[in-house]
Amino acid sequence: MNSSPAGGSTFLGLPAVPPRSPYGTGNLRGDRTFPRAAHDELGNDQLRRNLTRATRTIRGKRLAVTGELPDWEQLREAGAAIKTDTMNRLPELLEQLERKVTERGGTVHWARDGVEANEIVTRLVEATGSDEVIKVKSMATQEIGLNEHLESRGIAAHETDLAELIVQLAGDKPSHILVPAIHRNREEIRDIFRAGIPGVDPGLDAVPAHLAAAARAYLREKFMTVPVAVSGANFGIAETGTLSVVESEGNGRMCLTLPRTLITVMGIEKVLPRYQDLEVFLQLLPRSSTGERMNPYTSMWTGVTPGDGPEEFHLVLLDNGRTAALADRIGREALNCIRCSACLNVCPVYERTGGHSYGSTYPGPIGAVLTPQLAGMDVAKNDPNSSLPYASSLCGACFDACPVKIDIPSLLVELRHQHTEQAGTTAEKLAMKAAAAVMKRPALYTAAQKAAGGPGRLIAGRDGVVSHLPPPFDGWTDSRDLPAPPRQTFRSWLASEEGAATLREAAEEGRRDRDGNRDGDRDGNRDGNEETR
Repeated sequence: MNSSPAGGSTFLGLPAVPPRSPYGTGNLRGDRTFPRAAHDELGNDQLRRNLTRATRTIRGKRLAVTGELPDWEQLREAGAAIKTDTMNRLPELLEQLERKVTERGGTVHWARDGVEANEIVTRLVEATGSDEVIKVKSMATQEIGLNEHLESRGIAAHETDLAELIVQLAGDKPSHILVPAIHRNREEIRDIFRAGIPGVDPGLDAVPAHLAAAARAYLREKFMTVPVAVSGANFGIAETGTLSVVESEGNGRMCLTLPRTLITVMGIEKVLPRYQDLEVFLQLLPRSSTGERMNPYTSMWTGVTPGDGPEEFHLVLLDNGRTAALADRIGREALNCIRCSACLNVCPVYERTGGHSYGSTYPGPIGAVLTPQLAGMDVAKNDPNSSLPYASSLCGACFDACPVKIDIPSLLVELRHQHTEQAGTTAEKLAMKAAAAVMKRPALYTAAQKAAGGPGRLIAGRDGVVSHLPPPFDGWTDSRDLPAPPRQTFRSWLASEEGAATLREAAEEGRRDRDGNRDGDRDGNRDGNEETR
């Protein structure tokens, strides 16, 4: 409460966490839990072959080019430090970016969520009179479902990145951050082009050069005639107002330079403080993503330059749950992600299930962290996002591969904790409480071991393995077997004559080793003294 001049009081409202991405909008939530979706994807043998081949190739290239740099770990440390500093000063850096973009003739728009961002972009496109836009590959616009929104307003959005074009023509969804069509092989792409590209040669084969030529012919006409382009941004520099897009094909540069109007949708976490910071990230990103020493195309622009490039530039700064992630003391680390996809390429879970199992624009380990941060994971009963933090073996390979050292396994454990706290009373929670009560009392624990031993061995049968437990423990044996309880517990063995004899033998062996080490040290010191004399 706050006192007013008239002597009354003014209610200022209750404190609340920042809002996440609105439920039911965009592409940050699937319609099935991860286990259900993954079960279906695991049955697709072609998908698994495609993923295995592609991820192993990228992994090998990445290891080769990162191994060339003697200061690779120092680069990772620098990248992590810059991103952490950015998140600590995000509001002031965004305001600085807005000032610099405006000074150079651009217009900045702020979007609280994907709904607002879609409306802003649609309004800007409609103001040009065009019913078409060409698009640079963009995770942010995929996240908010911009293409679908534009289509609902009679505006056709043409993806120009080759992989994004394949996905769009197939009516599919991306399955990888870097290579959206990683789940498709050449023959499938040939069939997609035959069915989806107007006027394509019906005899088109699956030779990569011929497929690329067919896409190039189709897109060239779009580049030359469509007056509006929509892009994302890999980086936005607060110091200068410069935006940057890195890519491998050159289609992005065509979109960034040829149209009269350019609209860029950038997540607010993509800002960097200084132009010099690009020195670090333009080394980290290509090596971690494509396994290349540098990006074939690095495009940078600052506002509007008369007679050069677009005549009108709009920057849409997208929140869509990012402020909510920033407010999480632990989870905010996920905002350091530079979307390189290195964690996907080393993840054993992703390699087998593919990106569609995650139900989000952001698949793989970073998606399992970032998606619940942006959209929440306990918004509705049986929220599919609540299963994402469990879509990991916690092997740590993602942490080792991340160029900005995001501790993804620890973030997954924290999200599991948050989900458990939100879940209320469950059979699992009651079982854990009961186990804790037993384990705190040695006598009760010993009695429980003895009581469980006989039935456990009976369930296991002759093979000594428990393959099926009754509810509520059946979830454990759904994915793993248990060895039968031994006839003698460790504590009873330790208290037996055999255990005591084993301990005496171990103690004697340790004493002999110590005596031997002392004798060796004395001999070494004597030799050293002789050499000194």
